[in-house]
Amino acid sequence: MKRCLVCDATYDADIWQCPKCDTIVPLEDGFLTFAPALAHDNDGFASSSHEQLQALQHGSFWFRARNRLIADLVRRHFSNSQRALEVGCGTGFVLTALREALPHALLCGSEIYLNGLPYASERLKGAGQLFQMDARDIPFREEFDLLCAFDVLEHIDEDQLVLRQMAQALRAGGGVLLAVPQHPGLWSRNDDLAFHKRRYRRGELEQKCAAAGLEVIFSTSFVTSLLPVFALQRATRSRSKDHDPARELQLPWFVDRSFEMLLDGERQLIRLGARLPAGGSRFVVARKTAGAQP
Repeated sequence: MKRCLVCDATYDADIWQCPKCDTIVPLEDGFLTFAPALAHDNDGFASSSHEQLQALQHGSFWFRARNRLIADLVRRHFSNSQRALEVGCGTGFVLTALREALPHALLCGSEIYLNGLPYASERLKGAGQLFQMDARDIPFREEFDLLCAFDVLEHIDEDQLVLRQMAQALRAGGGVLLAVPQHPGLWSRNDDLAFHKRRYRRGELEQKCAAAGLEVIFSTSFVTSLLPVFALQRATRSRSKDHDPARELQLPWFVDRSFEMLLDGERQLIRLGARLPAGGSRFVVARKTAGAQP
């Protein structure tokens, strides 16, 4: 169901025009724009980051390995999903992994910045629906079988509100797949430059999911094997005033490939059911609990 962000009415129609208050969702640059005031400037992310990410993602072990883990978890827990939404899809790099894992699903992607959506559209080649949206105010109710947010929640002060909104946008039996950076002790200038609001403590995201009506069914760390490397790197390089976080992703090919192989080893352990206790990232799978109310 569609949800009007002005009067909160829900409706089922082909067009985005509320039958109660007649509000029409505007188009900008060809994309539905649900939060136009935040489409070009906000405090959650640097608007220039999408161009940089577009150039980096294919060449970085981190993005490639993360995509493969995401695809594994989707196939294991949400293989029957017919409608899926990635919240904060950026340039659409993860959407390509979701498309491989869910080839027959209606795939949607939302991004708060409009300038990321043309990249995502080019990657999807028209095989999906993209729109601009504030994750704190999702314009759907009981619409999706799967909602995803990868390294998004840490950019938003009101992360618990986002989780409640995601739960309300899920159909009965639907679920979420989330990834966040963890361990506050790893906080560095990288986090400041990335506009992070927090790094999550172990168990924190799981508790927030439960409070939002989402039952956690699987949780694991990721980037466990590289944790000492990243901790040392962030404790040294990030002290420099001219530090560029992108350098951590621009590695010599043999180092990049070695790191990718280590993360693929972690992925294989996770496929076997292992729950890694510590790591740079936390992945959580949760389902909407029976009787959860909007």
